[in-house]
Amino acid sequence: GAKVRAVCEIMPYSSGLKRNIVQCLDDFGIPLYLNHTITKIEGKERVTGVVVSAVDENKRPIPGTEMHFDCDTVLFSVGLIPENELTKSAGIPLSPGTRGAVVYQNRETEAEGIFACGNVLQVHDLVDFVSEEAEIAGRAAAGFVLNGRKPHDGIDCCNGKNISYVLPQKIDKNLAGDVKLFFRVTGTFRNCTIVAESGGKVLAKRNRRIAVPGEMETLLLPAAKIGEAAEKIVVRLEEETWKSNI
Repeated sequence: GAKVRAVCEIMPYSSGLKRNIVQCLDDFGIPLYLNHTITKIEGKERVTGVVVSAVDENKRPIPGTEMHFDCDTVLFSVGLIPENELTKSAGIPLSPGTRGAVVYQNRETEAEGIFACGNVLQVHDLVDFVSEEAEIAGRAAAGFVLNGRKPHDGIDCCNGKNISYVLPQKIDKNLAGDVKLFFRVTGTFRNCTIVAESGGKVLAKRNRRIAVPGEMETLLLPAAKIGEAAEKIVVRLEEETWKSNI
């Protein structure tokens, strides 16, 4: 197999799971350079080497930090987006945060009778969440076939401070039950508090010892609290709100 010389990430954190870093990099002695980027690729007919540089807070290369690696291959990871071709062709509105369909908590889209889940809806890191989402969508789709669609009393659910997106993007007050919110944070945060609020009223909150972009976060919104939401629900993260004994 190939000998991997290094992995470079321009951000100050990894966008992947911690266990993937351990199993795929640490266990094989492959260095991970955060806050680094490739500034030069050498070679004519094929790659012979690269120059890697550290970057500042504005993602600009820092002179004097160059490192040279002899190599014959460079792989670029440019991120993932949901498989949304069918969503687009059906004229279903997309979320700029997930780049998947906008959905209610039962995973119904803005198009009546069309439900979305899994990697069509958002990029997941754990199959557990995919299975959970599939159950929600499947149950709701079956209910739609049997009973038809009830009128929506929808309220927007939005991302606030330090949150990149929230799913579902709409919550229907006519649907019974608690709602689990799925979201990702915008950076690495420690001893933080995640809060869901509406009109200044806290509906739910949760402390996290550490939150990173590569791992999806959840927050349970109790059914009783949903009824108290008078306007849009906003999910935000507050940094360093408590001290850990660990």
